[in-house]
Parts: sequence; structure tokens; C-alpha cells
Amino acid sequence: MRTPYDVIIKPVISETSMDNAQIKKYTFKVATNANKTEVKKAIEEIFEVQVDKVNIMNVRGKIKRMGKNVGKTAATKKAIVTLTDKSKEIEFFQGL
Repeated sequence: MRTPYDVIIKPVISETSMDNAQIKKYTFKVATNANKTEVKKAIEEIFEVQVDKVNIMNVRGKIKRMGKNVGKTAATKKAIVTLTDKSKEIEFFQGL
């Protein structure tokens, strides 16, 4: 069985994600085989908050070139987690 730390890989820090953090929407990079219920349980267990809903999107890998060599970056999965109004905020995003 996977632990919550296997499902949640790292938070995504960008301008858009920091703006969404003001309205209790947090963005995380998650395992490519994780589903919405696994992400919800993992966030609730790690940060001790109440999750309202989870939106997941697949991010395709980009084609990169270096001279004549062509490669591709890995495909990832991103989750945007919305917390309930009664839930506390995630402190990790507040310090940034």
C-alpha cells in the first residue's frame, strides 16, 4: 500500500498557484497513477485539513532539442486541491 508521501510529490510554486492560495486552492505535483480519492486522502492526512474538491490534469512531456539530439521530458500529473471554508490554511504556502 502506498503512503500519502508516495502520492504527493511536491507543491507547485508559481504566480498562478500563489494567487489561488489566497482562495484556499493549492497546486501539487502528484504521482502519475494517483486518482482524486487518493489525492484527497493524502492531503487530509499530511496537512490535517478538510478537502472540498480535487481537480486533476495530465501534463504532457515537452519535446526538447540540444543540437541534433531530440529528447522528451517526462509526463506529469498536477492536482489543484480546494479546501472547505471551515478548514485551516496550509502553512507551507503562507510563508512564501
